[in-house]
Amino acid sequence: MGIQHWKKIWVGSAGNMVEWFDWFVYASFATYFAGAFFPSGNPTAQLMNTAGIFAVGFFMRPVGGWLLGRVGDRRGRKAALTLTVTLMSASAVLIAVAPTYAVAGYGGALVLLVARLLQGLSVGGEYAASATYLTEATDPKRRGFASSFQYVSMTVGQILGLGLQIVLQRTMSDSALHSYGWRIPFVVGALGAAVVFYLRRTMLESEVYDEDASAAEERGTLRALWRHRREAFLVIALTMGGTVAYYTYTTYLTKYLSNSAGLSKDTATLVSFTALIVFAAIQPLAGALSDRIGRRPLLITFAVGSTVLTVPIMTLLKHTGGYWPALGLSLLALVIVTGYTSINACVKAELFPTSVRSLGVALPYALANAVFGGTAEYIALWFKKAGIESGFFWYVAGCAAVSLIVYVTMRETKDRDLTGVRGAGGVGESRVTTAS
Repeated sequence: MGIQHWKKIWVGSAGNMVEWFDWFVYASFATYFAGAFFPSGNPTAQLMNTAGIFAVGFFMRPVGGWLLGRVGDRRGRKAALTLTVTLMSASAVLIAVAPTYAVAGYGGALVLLVARLLQGLSVGGEYAASATYLTEATDPKRRGFASSFQYVSMTVGQILGLGLQIVLQRTMSDSALHSYGWRIPFVVGALGAAVVFYLRRTMLESEVYDEDASAAEERGTLRALWRHRREAFLVIALTMGGTVAYYTYTTYLTKYLSNSAGLSKDTATLVSFTALIVFAAIQPLAGALSDRIGRRPLLITFAVGSTVLTVPIMTLLKHTGGYWPALGLSLLALVIVTGYTSINACVKAELFPTSVRSLGVALPYALANAVFGGTAEYIALWFKKAGIESGFFWYVAGCAAVSLIVYVTMRETKDRDLTGVRGAGGVGESRVTTAS
């Protein structure tokens, strides 16, 4: 892999990192600002309100997937990636300056909602543009390895957010964090996005995109995507279990350890921080393994592990008494999830031709995340409030079981030639051309 390829991976990943830093600090700092935008009362109800706004952001992702996926296919991956980071920067600024309930009543919550809608719009296009770019910008025999850096960068964004949270927890009082300290990460995110905007303005376009000769009027259109509807439905189905498990063990984990397992906020944050560092480190290893043995074995391993072990892991986590048991169980869960996260970007990109690849990944993936990923935390809190928290564990396991059926029946995509995909192939009809 040459210097230019590494440069493309770095620039794409750096932007993804900042995007997801902004996206996830909302979740990781929610316990501090939940009371700032809603009336005082039940802490769980306040968290449900902020989780509801978090979920609403996901429902903008299909819109972002359509609009920015179209930009990625018609204007290029570079144009889409530059636009997404601009939108994310604007949303971070809005959250940083949003007035509290004491100052503006529900006006602050409205500003928070608008910011989350912009974030949803941005991330809806960012995932596909990043997944497509990272998959196209490397040697065909190392696509799994290269595309794994998407989740490396996403996780590093979370790590930076959690790391900043740990620093603030150690240097600021609890009252200061609840009062104004929670605004600091959003200021940092906005500044980081400005830096990445410059990097993306100077990035190189994907050669696969430049070499595509499809008619301009057909690029990135819903009509073109409809001809590949079997692949689009496949993306939704294979995303279902993975996205629920991912958000359960990343964005929701800190709250679960704090609110249900009884760990202090500081300890819960440290568990998530440490586990995510290991999680990020093993993504390229799993991606490289998929380049050797294929994508399906890893996906099937994830689905079987998540179906069988989710209930025991979550149940044991609830009764952990300290840092080390919680860390061990969290790492076990994230190792299982790695079978999905390390390769899902390239698997989806490998299903579509160049002219509709960005939209083909963006729209169905965003739909799946809106329905399953964005609502995971809210559903978890709903089960908790209803007094049947274990019901959520079975929900996560059930989603993984559905995806398992898809993984078992789908065809391998490892050797697909990205410049030669033209026919429509679904779960049982994928046409795979060996890459040179």
